Amino acid sequence: MTNLAKELTDMLEALGSHGKDPAGGVSRFLYTKEWIDAQRYLEKEMLDEGLDVHFDEIGNLFGTLKGSKYPNETILSGSHVDTVGNGGYYDGQFGIVAAFIAIKHLKAKYGQPLRNIEVVSMAEEEGSRFPYSFWGSKNIVGIAKNDDVKDITDFDGVPFVEAMRNAGFDFRDDTKGMREDLKAFVEIHNEQGNVLEAEEKSVGVVHSIVGQRRFNIEISGQANHAGTTPMGYRKDTVFATSQMVSEIITAARKHGDPLVATVGKIDVTPNVVNVVPGNTLFTLDIRHTEKDALVQFTEEVNEILNRLAKEHQVGLTIDMWMDEDPVPMDKNIVDLMIKQCDENGLNYKLMHSGAGHDSQIFAPKIPTAMIFVPSRDGISHNPAEYTEPADLAEGVKALMGALYELAYKE
Repeated sequence: MTNLAKELTDMLEALGSHGKDPAGGVSRFLYTKEWIDAQRYLEKEMLDEGLDVHFDEIGNLFGTLKGSKYPNETILSGSHVDTVGNGGYYDGQFGIVAAFIAIKHLKAKYGQPLRNIEVVSMAEEEGSRFPYSFWGSKNIVGIAKNDDVKDITDFDGVPFVEAMRNAGFDFRDDTKGMREDLKAFVEIHNEQGNVLEAEEKSVGVVHSIVGQRRFNIEISGQANHAGTTPMGYRKDTVFATSQMVSEIITAARKHGDPLVATVGKIDVTPNVVNVVPGNTLFTLDIRHTEKDALVQFTEEVNEILNRLAKEHQVGLTIDMWMDEDPVPMDKNIVDLMIKQCDENGLNYKLMHSGAGHDSQIFAPKIPTAMIFVPSRDGISHNPAEYTEPADLAEGVKALMGALYELAYKE
């Protein structure tokens, strides 16, 4: 193991000890003691490295290596410190550790940058404790609304506002916009998929984050006796649903990558062995890197659903409850990352992200880009989440190259 790889794994282990779950992973929820301890650990590491350190109003933690020539321009890198329940050691916290170690090595090798380089440990992204996600990044870019969280509670009934204030933080003034000094954001993250591993690549340079549309689709028919209702007289919602799901997934396969469609949940009523099912609710998740393709496939899905509902003589209700556009990464930063990967002989792939990240919150506001490292077996949000130390180090080399280009060059 190289020195860089060991440095990364040691710090990941130390940070992961804050919120270590008895089941083997990490459970570190927003504004809990474990979350506070993690942020204080990172604060000490940043101070020991000589960075200028501060928390913002809501608990995002920043450590800044000051620039010499352009002190009003900041290049930001980092990720979120919160986890899902019993998550792994890489999702979120690797991005923070990687940015901190990248800044440390750049400082040792090149000294003071022209622009500020800042590592951020963002308060929250996952939505694991409260029914709200991206609290950290949305506050940084000035789009968080205090009204969205002031009345929500966690799974134990603890109010959001109470938890935040007990942790020592409070609302920012949400009439203010974002900081004017932020000129770019670069996030490094584990892939949470198996593309890099399957293609034996150590680094992914992300060109876009997929758009997502999510639906609840309800099929209403007629519950009836399984023995006395002839097949021709039935309004069987499971049969109708099965054909709908089959046609939608077949259509998605015909479209091919990068379109994906997933039916992840099916609820049947009355869900007993001897009754023709009278009501079925199923979910649908559709993702693509291009909005036009997302819209086109949604129209195709609507045609399939309406045609089959009419054919089976069942009722149909379609609720599209999520509609997130695809988010492109900044082409200039993507190009300079490709250049750095080529110059440093890194084994990389240009790719899209099929999952959401803090970068999608930053990208509409400032130039933004992402780097991926492989996830073994594509596992994420799980104690089995793992990235080889050598790949962690390759990812940080790519990050250092990007930060060098952005902060040390005119």
